[in-house]
Amino acid sequence: MINLSLYKSPIGNLLLASKSNKLIGLWIEGQKYYPKNFKEDVQYFDDNLLLLAKSWLEKYFKKEKPNIYDIPLQFNGSSFSKTVWQLLCEIPYGQVITYKQLATNVARKLNLAHMSAQAVGQAVARNPIALIVPCHRVIGTNGTLTGYAGGINKKAYLLKHEGINNLGGTYD
Repeated sequence: MINLSLYKSPIGNLLLASKSNKLIGLWIEGQKYYPKNFKEDVQYFDDNLLLLAKSWLEKYFKKEKPNIYDIPLQFNGSSFSKTVWQLLCEIPYGQVITYKQLATNVARKLNLAHMSAQAVGQAVARNPIALIVPCHRVIGTNGTLTGYAGGINKKAYLLKHEGINNLGGTYD
């Protein structure tokens, strides 16, 4: 059974999902990969994990910099995607990394000589736990905002919220 809950945030409604006392999903309403259905039975129920995730979000939107590791996460995806998502968790609040830098980190983690920034970008776009797993902190090589399943304007809002104001482009 998957438990679902809605959270009203400054960037819109968020859908949270938990299973077996772990957070398995957080999607921004209307985002590119918003779930249309689940392979298991679901119920809207604020279990302890979802209440913890909502508390984390409250702290985040109050700029209290909550620790990502305070919430038990469960990634469902390929081993490659899981590696990318785990590396996203290491990007500190208020800092950004480029897709190219992230690809280099993925290659290093997987003991490969090279990794495609495009392949990494596809895994970033499919991050099932948006915001808490900070895919919004990944930017283009030239320092501009590129790609965000939730929308570039929401990515810009989140980065500005974290104190990052010197990126190229206007997204208000």
